[in-house]
Amino acid sequence: MKKADVVVIGAGPGGYVAAIRAAQHGKSVICVEREFIGGVCLNVGCIPSKAMINAGKSVLKTQKTFPEMGITVGDVSVDMQKLVAWKQKIVERLTGGVGFLFKHHKIEHVAGEARFLSPTKLHVDLADGGTEEIEAGDVIIATGSRPIELKPFPVDGTYVKGSTEALALDTMPKKVLVIGGGYIGLEIGTFLRNLGVEIVVVEATASLLPGQDPELVKVVARSLKKKKVKTYLSSFAESFEKTEDGVVVSIKTKKGHETIEADWILSTVGRRPNSEALGLAEIGVQVDDHGFIVVNEQRKTTTAHVYAIGDVAGQPMLAHKASREGCVAAEVICGLPSACDYRVVPAVIFTDPEIASVGMTEAQAKEAGYDVAVGRSPFSANGRALSLVEAEGFAKVVVDKKTDVVLGVHIVGPDATELIAEGTLAIEMAARVEDIAATIHAHPTLPEAVMEAAEAVHGFQIHSV
Repeated sequence: MKKADVVVIGAGPGGYVAAIRAAQHGKSVICVEREFIGGVCLNVGCIPSKAMINAGKSVLKTQKTFPEMGITVGDVSVDMQKLVAWKQKIVERLTGGVGFLFKHHKIEHVAGEARFLSPTKLHVDLADGGTEEIEAGDVIIATGSRPIELKPFPVDGTYVKGSTEALALDTMPKKVLVIGGGYIGLEIGTFLRNLGVEIVVVEATASLLPGQDPELVKVVARSLKKKKVKTYLSSFAESFEKTEDGVVVSIKTKKGHETIEADWILSTVGRRPNSEALGLAEIGVQVDDHGFIVVNEQRKTTTAHVYAIGDVAGQPMLAHKASREGCVAAEVICGLPSACDYRVVPAVIFTDPEIASVGMTEAQAKEAGYDVAVGRSPFSANGRALSLVEAEGFAKVVVDKKTDVVLGVHIVGPDATELIAEGTLAIEMAARVEDIAATIHAHPTLPEAVMEAAEAVHGFQIHSV
């Protein structure tokens, strides 16, 4: 039987970070992973999707932005096999880097699937067909999540694809129907549209990107309309039939039933936690009605010596949240006073334009009882945005009027996913709006929009009214 101070189940962005942090504090660590180091994020999620999205934006720039600048580029073609191979090189570099870090920190990687025999003892079905038992001082569960499949639309990789298959295409489709208008569906849909693919989005709720600030969503929805992306809201994909050329999908809309032809269907309706096969009930670990493991702010479960982090331990299902929780769990195990602060979990969406939010929206702040002040600054008044030919959108700062403390920062526009870091730090340190407004921002840069939004809270913005 193998023994370690800490055993981590799962090597995704939560698990591998937890393993490294525990090792940095002197613990002996074993990490059990059933599929691949780096998890969904590095292999088939965050990293490959953003690589492909960047490629799509590059194509769009040559077709739309460069001519506006007076730069003429010849016909642009995309070799999907080369594009996918390039994406895969990035993935392999990052996953190889995690493997190197495991070796550097003397973390043992066990390839297999683990389940609990007791709170500190695991049975592992090894990838090579054998079995093994591991005894641990503490266990961190980081098993992640998997896509939800709609019964009428089982993912087969041909007629119905998930995000994994959509990021590994051999050929370019002509038309794709996307089920789900959340961030995954719109990110991949926008990427394909930028490469010339006709896109239809079917969303069950009354808005795209449900849960996001409606003001920001309006900008993205307007951009999708300009790109001629057809969207059906408050609509449901009900069934499909296979044809010689692809699929015919039956959808129920507000106006009645319609049928839509497409090459294939992209199903992106959410994810569910990987918690069923761990043997949690047998060791007294509480799981909620949705399959998420119940934890406290230190990532402790209801069973001593067992911790849970990342997607398997609840919303939001974000890689950076998982990484932070991995650090917290490892530090608590090592006797440090660590805990998670969920006021400052930024959300980033790589649509075109991008969306990024942190903290409370204006509506949430009002519901929480705050007297709210809001400042906005449009990118159309930002010199850097104009020089990039990306002047859509705005930055928005939400403030407690009584104390001037920043409650939320929300951005839609160029590089919003990068700009949100300033807002995240401001909320983490309980900054007042004047701390942002009085900070000298380099000119000409996009972050000036955040500064001017802060100035606008009290009506002192310079470049907009």
